[in-house]
Amino acid sequence: MSKRIHVVPHGDGWAARREGATRVGSTHATQAEATAAARTTAIRERGEVVIHRPNGQIRDANSYGNDPYPPKG
Repeated sequence: MSKRIHVVPHGDGWAARREGATRVGSTHATQAEATAAARTTAIRERGEVVIHRPNGQIRDANSYGNDPYPPKG
């Protein structure tokens, strides 16, 4: 299973869903709540959170593991 967790619109709220999963992992009233839940899981599993806009377009992505190319400095 992928370590990417997507924050996506779901019904009248938002959901955190693993990449490749058919069902959502958790549902939330706001995007901020869904992002916080996804972030907690990503930190624990050293994964990545991909946040979507209401229209489904990717808005932002954050990784919480060993990045293959960390920035210098």
